[in-house]
Parts: sequence; C-alpha cells; structure tokens
Amino acid sequence: MKKNILLNVALAALLALPFAANAQDSTDLKIFDGVTFYDGYRVKDNPDSLVQDGILRHTCSLYAVKLSDDQLNQIGDSLRMSVHVQACCDNYDRIGNINLAFVNKGESKYDPYKVPRIELGRFITPFMNMNVQPNVVPYSYDMSYVSHILRDRQLREKYDIWCEFELFGVPYAANEQISGCAGRSDVFKGTLDFITSKPASPLTNNDVMVPITIKLPEYLAGNLNNYNGTDTIGKTVKTYTFEVPRDVNDAQIVLVTSNHGANAGGEEYNRRWHFVYFDDQLWLVYKPGRTSCEPFRKYNTQSNGIYGSSAKTDATWQSFSNWCPGDVIDNRILKLGAVKAGTHRVRISVPEAQFVGQQGYIPVSMFFQGLTEGKLSEAAVSELAPKSSITVSNGNIIAHSDEVVTRIEVYDQQGQCLATAEGTSVISRLVCQPGIYIVNVELANGTVESHKVQLN
Repeated sequence: MKKNILLNVALAALLALPFAANAQDSTDLKIFDGVTFYDGYRVKDNPDSLVQDGILRHTCSLYAVKLSDDQLNQIGDSLRMSVHVQACCDNYDRIGNINLAFVNKGESKYDPYKVPRIELGRFITPFMNMNVQPNVVPYSYDMSYVSHILRDRQLREKYDIWCEFELFGVPYAANEQISGCAGRSDVFKGTLDFITSKPASPLTNNDVMVPITIKLPEYLAGNLNNYNGTDTIGKTVKTYTFEVPRDVNDAQIVLVTSNHGANAGGEEYNRRWHFVYFDDQLWLVYKPGRTSCEPFRKYNTQSNGIYGSSAKTDATWQSFSNWCPGDVIDNRILKLGAVKAGTHRVRISVPEAQFVGQQGYIPVSMFFQGLTEGKLSEAAVSELAPKSSITVSNGNIIAHSDEVVTRIEVYDQQGQCLATAEGTSVISRLVCQPGIYIVNVELANGTVESHKVQLN
C-alpha cells in the first residue's frame, strides 16, 4: 500500500464544489422540510412528539426519517446535500450535522447509539435574530461517494437506511433578547435535500463501508479531549480500531472534527495542528480554520462578540477562529488506495491542545469506504495547488513561496514541535536527527501548508 500523506491543510473541504448535474438533469429529494427543533436540554420532552409526519423524534435535537425505496432508487452517480437552517428562538452559534443510520429491516424505531451510523456533514449555525433578514442560512456539500453507499445491494438488503438531522440549540438567551421569543422553546427549523444526477444508477455489489466512530452530543462524555476521551490522560490522542471485511481496490476514510470550548483560553479560539495516522503511518496533517469568516458575516444578524460591529482582517480571524458561525465544518478525505481485509487503526493526535479547566472537546466522526472494483469518486476532494515548497541547504530548512512567509515550524511524526521561527523563511535543521519531519509554513495571505521532508 502506497503511503499518501496529504500535505495541504486546505484539502478536502466539502464546500460548494462544482456539481455534475444541472436543474434539467437532476432529481431533488426532499428529506426534511422545515422541521422544528426545540430546546436540546429538554431531550425527549418534544412538543411535536405526537405529530404524524413520518419523522422519528429521538430527542428535541435529533430527528430521523426512513429513506424510502422510491427515494433510494432515484440515486445517480453524483450527489449533493443541501441544508437550510431557519432562525427561531436561539440566537447563538450551535453545532448541527446530518447522519445516516443503518437499522434492521422493518423496525419502526431504533436507539441511535446502538445501530451503525455515519456522519455525512457538520455545520455551525450563525448568531441569528429571527426578526432580521436573512434569517435562513444555507450549507452545501458535494458527496458523490455517498452514492455508492446508498446503492449498495448488501446494505439495502440487510438494513433500512434512515437519515438523521441533528441540531442542538437552547432558547434561554433569545427568550430575553429577541422580540417574540419570550416563553418559547423552538430554536431552529431545518430543511434537507439530496440532489442527485439523472439517470438513476443501478445497485452495486462492490462497496465496502465500515463506521468507525461518530460524534456524541455535548451532554454525553466520550468526545476527544485530554481528560476523559483519550488513550492516555493528559494527552489528546485517540486510537480507533476497525475491521475491513474484504480487500478493496480503492479506499478512503472520511473524517470530520471540530474544536469546541468557549471558556477563556478554550479550544474554539486556538488553532492546533492535527495529526492523523493510518496503521501507524502519518497520513494527514491539518490546522482547522478559514482564511476569513467575513463571507458569513451577513448571516450573523444577532450582535455577538465573534464578529463584532466591523469587518476583521484575515490575520485577526486566523488568530482565534477554528470555524466560522454560518459555515460548514470540512469533511477531510484520507485517500488510502488499496487496503487489505483485516484489522486497521486510525490515530488522531492534537498534541498542543490544552482544554483549560477540563472544558471543551473535539467531536470526531469517521467512516471507512472502499470499492472492491473501480475507483471512488474524486468529486469530494477540492485540492488546492500548494503555494510553497521546501529545500534543505547548508544545514537550513528553507521555505520558498511567492507569498511572504510569516512562520515556519518543524514537527516530528509524533506531533512534537521541535523548532519555530517567526517572520522568516529559514530555520536550522540542526535540531533534527536524520529522518522524516513535517515542516509547516504559514504565509501572509493566511494559507497554512505542510510538507513532508526527508532529512539525511
């Protein structure tokens, strides 16, 4: 198996990527249509619990519908997921996500924590005042690789496939601050569409899908941190083991992480390097965060301390924001190539994470997908050409770029920072013994890139 470390941290964002189908040759499958979510802490005390609309309400923040055979039989090769969230009585930034659950045939309900599930996409709501326009925010994902899962004959024969919409919110601040919200418990309305290309594609027998882990809601323990969701207390490292049942010709792991903790010094406000290992080989290095959150300012209609009253520079955004209220969280794709059947491991390490006061967490979702024949769709990966390169000369590691280099860092493969230099493109390699290292380069335009370097 060829080792393939992805070096540009901007890779694999499932944003508004080009889609193969236009309105004339696509099918819009409405999965949820303006469904109302309520105070997440009420859990099962849902005002709509008796509504007969085909929606299974696990809690006030987690709903599910069974995908019908008619819907599944319309799935084509290309697939886009479109999410719209409308403001009700929650004016803060909250986490939401769309999942698939695989439930034994014929079951009318299920325990979401006892069935196989995968996360398709995650997003953060903006700070929204329901009385101010725009009061609806859109999120879009290109996920054509999911078409293989929805058309898998063995999955379809064994399971009913349910689609989950999870959106946790609370109304307490809005009850006091937003006109018309006094005494209300509704927090958001959610709409979800699958948009797929025509014609529909036949069922297949060559897809292998293995759920690895899925995020837990904030009120349940178990998400990654360094105090109770880790391999070793005090270290933000977590290993996930899974079984691949068949040899596959082409494989990938779909990974979703986001950093949370809004306390002083919390993990939401500190960008950390993430190191991902597959079978003990370093495979992916990334630091979350956009170049700027300004494109999402228009959706943040409630005054808040994140956006403030005026535009921020790119440098300011990069100094504290792991994600933007009103934006998606990236799906990161680990392209693995051919993978043998058997036991495999994924390890995630965020060595610089602190979790001040034992607060905060990193919810992790991952699933493995492979094809026994053919290649997985490349539509999910948006690769940006690197803007920097590395050379080694006269005992120095040198970063080259048309952009100004503002910072250069050297890490070993375990994620330990060995050296840092500010305002320069040169750093001494004398701190490094012969071996493979990760050199991270930060550019003045906000781009952060990683390079694997062999030092002799």
